[in-house]
Amino acid sequence: MVVVGYIRVSTEGQVQDGVSLDAQREKIEAWAKLHDETDVVIYEDAGISGASMEQRPGLQVALREACKRRAALVAYSLSRFARSTRDTLSISDRLAKSGAELVPLSERIDTTSASGKMVFRLLAVLNEFERDQVSERTRAAMAHMRRSGRRISRFASCGWDFDPEGERLVRNQGEQRVVCRMVELRTQGLSFQAIADQLTGESVPTKHSGRPWTPKVIWTAVRRAAS
Repeated sequence: MVVVGYIRVSTEGQVQDGVSLDAQREKIEAWAKLHDETDVVIYEDAGISGASMEQRPGLQVALREACKRRAALVAYSLSRFARSTRDTLSISDRLAKSGAELVPLSERIDTTSASGKMVFRLLAVLNEFERDQVSERTRAAMAHMRRSGRRISRFASCGWDFDPEGERLVRNQGEQRVVCRMVELRTQGLSFQAIADQLTGESVPTKHSGRPWTPKVIWTAVRRAAS
């Protein structure tokens, strides 16, 4: 049987489990060797979140290759394939219809039996639950840091600067007046694009001289002002 390997690491994944691309590759190659398989090809997505399978080119190629060659699609764990129940089951069904196999090494699931299929579906749900929990904790932590004036991004939004240590936000009084104007215009019902156009038309300087006002900049400033 042909072995098609798939490896993926996002920034989040590296922090959580420390399973690098090289470590995942070694696991797949060891599995292939154990099963006397010499025809091994491995595709990767480096630094790409597992939130959506459609946005991972390496996975898409691996799926096509596995289906075409009726191969075993092997990954370090089920979470490397997908983080949503829908995507995980979609991958499994697509492979099954093509006569290919899905092999998540960490879970050691045998999907040829009814009990194996049940366990597979349960793990797919648990993987999605874990992803949602991580996202929820991340949003809560960032909201707390934002309320505490802690740095959460590379750039300070309009109305704020970083302190000399670069750790906390301090008010930029001149820009705060511009932010108040944004909030006022937003209250009047103007869209973020309309506010950006108006500030540009009035030649109000942006935080980064020479750059135009954009809806995203307005949205970020108004959102922070409301928090």
